[in-house]
Amino acid sequence: MAKFVIAGSAACPYFAKAELLADYLQKNLPDFRIHKITQRPDVWEKWLKELCRKNKWSHKRSPIIWRELLDRGGKGLLLGGFNEFLEHAQLYYGVTSKMMTQEMLLISGENLETHIEIEQEERELKKEINPLKVWITGASCPTCYNLIPLLVNGEVFSMDKEISIHLLNNDFKGDTLSTLVMEGQDLAAPLLREISVCTVKEEAFFEAEVIIILNDNIEDESESLEDRIKARLPLCQLFGSLIEKNAHKTVKVIIAGKTFLNLTTSLLIMHTPSINPRNIIAVAMVIENEAKAMLARKLKTTTSDIKDVIIWGNITGSRYIDLKKAKVFRYDSAIWGPPSYSRYLLNLIFDSEWITKEFGNSLNQWSLIGHFQRGISSAHCIATTLKFWYHDSPPGEIFSLGIMSEGEFGTPEGMVFSMPAKCVNGVWFPQTDLPDTELTEDIKGAIAHDLEQEKLIALGEVLSYQPYVPEFFSAGSLEVSDAHSSQEPLEGAENESPDN
Repeated sequence: MAKFVIAGSAACPYFAKAELLADYLQKNLPDFRIHKITQRPDVWEKWLKELCRKNKWSHKRSPIIWRELLDRGGKGLLLGGFNEFLEHAQLYYGVTSKMMTQEMLLISGENLETHIEIEQEERELKKEINPLKVWITGASCPTCYNLIPLLVNGEVFSMDKEISIHLLNNDFKGDTLSTLVMEGQDLAAPLLREISVCTVKEEAFFEAEVIIILNDNIEDESESLEDRIKARLPLCQLFGSLIEKNAHKTVKVIIAGKTFLNLTTSLLIMHTPSINPRNIIAVAMVIENEAKAMLARKLKTTTSDIKDVIIWGNITGSRYIDLKKAKVFRYDSAIWGPPSYSRYLLNLIFDSEWITKEFGNSLNQWSLIGHFQRGISSAHCIATTLKFWYHDSPPGEIFSLGIMSEGEFGTPEGMVFSMPAKCVNGVWFPQTDLPDTELTEDIKGAIAHDLEQEKLIALGEVLSYQPYVPEFFSAGSLEVSDAHSSQEPLEGAENESPDN
């Protein structure tokens, strides 16, 4: 079988003459097939140069005609232009064209009109499809590898919403992401319209509707605390300017990682003045779920049966794990009830020393071995937070979120603070209707000091981290990062990972 491809400018009269001759041959010869490609006159030369460069051909006019080698594959065999095709038809098939110039010009005009109409229809069709544009930074980390299948399975956004995923690394080098793109394509997910890598800085976050910032590979952990804090600012300035320039003004930005989450969120809000601050959030669910898992092992129950653990403050710094509202469902004990029946967790753990000391220390050791490098838990928490953002959080449950404070719970206004939050109609709100939490003035003071010190160092207003020295401090379960403090642990306090 002979298959020929005829490509040319839509307004070219010689393309019109060649295609009519080819149509005649295809109609009258059972083993002759033709495929046509038209381009707008203003893009034809560029398209032709790229085609010839790719196939190592030499051709400069419209049309260009080549033969596809169906039984061999490969780039095809160049025949030439109109004259070469006419000669080939005469030699092999004894057919020629007697079309006059006036008719050629008339048909070429019709070709151009048809080409423009088809392009317009394609643009309208693309507008109707309009996949959700999701951008992921720091995409070479394992969290991204585990996150992509969760984003395209239909549960996060919806079962009828197609998405396009665009990946980039913080250095805008795409060498390490090509395999990830191929594996994403291999998923054959019906909702995945496109997956690509961005290596051009100016194109980052173009038309972004969701941005996931995985900030795990920014700093060198062998450097000092102050240098690692300062490393956040240049990237947040760059990302902020690109988001301002390229992203939708209603973009949803979600920040995850193992270090300086509150600081990164705060700096990004500072450099995206046109974005609603409540649309830029930090994931606290990773720590929340780790705490639930630790408590479940202590009670010999399942992690999913523990609810309403609150993470206050600096998610990856000085944070307070509040168990006062925590509940346990389906707990196997002398008291039993329906699935909706729960008991307060603190009433079931009688070892107060384990709560005040071992619980926090064990949680910190778990963080030290690098949950973020494995990525399964982080990916699940990011996907769950996004799901709540698009479909609302479950009513009656408490979830923690790093969010810009407007003074809720007496926290400093304008500070990114982890607190209990809920999502209703796509908007995050702090759950201010929670009486009797364990967030005391002492705890708030220590956390606010930690967050303020990080921000001042990042902005260059303070050279070194100054530890918090309270006038008095009552016992509790505040976790103070060793990386932030050289003082002896406060009474009742628990030491967090030196990784911040």
